[in-house]
Amino acid sequence: MSDLVWSRDGSGWPNRNASTFVEAAGIRWHVQRMGEGTPLLLIHGTGAATHSWRGLLPLLAQHFDVIAPDLPGHGFTQSPPSHRLSLPDMATDLSRLLVAIGVKPEVAVGHSAGAAILARMCLDGQITPRLLVSLNGAFMPFGGAASQLLSPLAKLLVLNLVVPRVFAWQASTPNAVERLIANTGSSIDDRGIALYRKLVSSPSHVAAALRMMANWKLEPLLHDLPRLATALVLVAAANDRSISPTVAKQVREILPEAIIERVPALGHLAHEEQPQLIADLILRYTRAITAGQAAQNL
Repeated sequence: MSDLVWSRDGSGWPNRNASTFVEAAGIRWHVQRMGEGTPLLLIHGTGAATHSWRGLLPLLAQHFDVIAPDLPGHGFTQSPPSHRLSLPDMATDLSRLLVAIGVKPEVAVGHSAGAAILARMCLDGQITPRLLVSLNGAFMPFGGAASQLLSPLAKLLVLNLVVPRVFAWQASTPNAVERLIANTGSSIDDRGIALYRKLVSSPSHVAAALRMMANWKLEPLLHDLPRLATALVLVAAANDRSISPTVAKQVREILPEAIIERVPALGHLAHEEQPQLIADLILRYTRAITAGQAAQNL
């Protein structure tokens, strides 16, 4: 289980009043839910948690019934066995969570790896939203020698129980988190920095992120992507140093119906930098889909 304790570490958690805990798929989940109307599912990326939606969630809740869980092993959600921190297994466990809370999302929004998880869920019929919005989605595997090195390296790190603790300890050193955030191409507020510092100072949270990396295989998703029936909007931030904006173009080559929405001057955490901009974008595409407008006329 996460070594983050809700009674202690959750005292200043963003949107705390929207938080609840749900048992599903053998996991105790931390879930935030806010608003009324069309169900909208928010899924964060590797190494993040619901704090990533601190500005966006209340804005979306003005128009939607927003459901935002911490991924398994992340934040305040319990970690499953290591092998279940894979793309298909996390998709399945999330679908079981949705069944447990009785939600069928009509809009799905995922950041980075969260977008890939949602696409997997759509392809497997676990969710059937009208719209999938990918915020700097991590759809492409590393290329060349990196792909041959990173997965075995991540697996090696996971086997060493000391590594997450060392990483968490290093994260507490001055400016370490600030450097990590800067390397994404984003600039976020001091509260955001403090929340990321809390997360990456947790050995169990770090271990879950490393295990995701070790188990992450995108090739099956890319193979299946041409049959995605859900309307897909690919938000690509120009300054993203984690996921190149060219990834959106590569995805559209696979799925020509996908729409690319370019966002200037922001980085990988664009939704944290400018939550109103992202909220407006999501609402605009949702209204267009609901009205039955053709994608090419947006």
